[in-house]
Amino acid sequence: MRCYPRGVNYAQLLFPDFSLILCGYLVCRYTALSRPVWDQVEVLVYYFLFPVLLFHSIVRSPLDLGATSSLIGAGLAMGVSGIALAYALPHLPFIGRHIDARLHAGSAQVAFRFNSFIGLALADRLAGPEGLLLLAVLIGFCVPLFNVGAVWPMARHSQRHFGRELLRNPLIIATASGLLANVLGFKIPGWAEPTLTRIGAASLALGLMAAGAGLRFSSLGRGKVLAAATLTIKHLLLPLIALGLSRAFGLSPAQATILLAFSALPTASSCYVLAARMGYDGAYVAGLVTLSTLLGVLSLPFALGVLR
Repeated sequence: MRCYPRGVNYAQLLFPDFSLILCGYLVCRYTALSRPVWDQVEVLVYYFLFPVLLFHSIVRSPLDLGATSSLIGAGLAMGVSGIALAYALPHLPFIGRHIDARLHAGSAQVAFRFNSFIGLALADRLAGPEGLLLLAVLIGFCVPLFNVGAVWPMARHSQRHFGRELLRNPLIIATASGLLANVLGFKIPGWAEPTLTRIGAASLALGLMAAGAGLRFSSLGRGKVLAAATLTIKHLLLPLIALGLSRAFGLSPAQATILLAFSALPTASSCYVLAARMGYDGAYVAGLVTLSTLLGVLSLPFALGVLR
């Protein structure tokens, strides 16, 4: 198990991942491989490459749900805390009156959702196969909660049934099927291992570059109070909450590392897609996603280096 010691330079550790994000941004912005190309890359990664990586990561490592129950509990508690803080913003004194209710409904999700592209790449670098397994378990249990939390404020303006959307989520399907296969004792045939390993490597690189290609710097001038409050929850309060929960639940060093990394990840790049699809200000949310990705350069070393 590859779990880095306290004195490691996490900024240096994260540089390869964020350099891929920068590469994705530059390629999308300054070459013929523009946004339409990366839209298709995101579809490939989200619906095929990442699900294969998750399934393979779960099946190839022994899983003890009893041993990971504390991590699951801490992850869910952290998620509920983030959702509660995001929902409370319009009701806070001094802050609430500066927040537009509709703008808040579309962007509250930024405060607690996470970028699985960056998370999976980081988990592999931090703790190898065990890190991927632990993060996959967190994804499996937290993605439904976070998706409900994201959709709920916008649901009254949409006719979509969010329960159906959750059941069709490829990451949830891959994680659930992987957990079931692991429990039933299914093993990946030796001849398939090299292919699955290469798919996993491709998914991490392409996923990080797709995250960079999705960066947008427009529409950041309005809703400044809401933006500051939302990103403070995501990149400062959630890591602090994760630290307290890792101690309260008595997590092992590897589990605490993954929970802290999970808490400090940039928000999901799909936030702006969901907001736009449900009739909200997608451009504003895209700006928040961009800022969150940049803030991840600070919050991840803060969570993994300072807090840990």
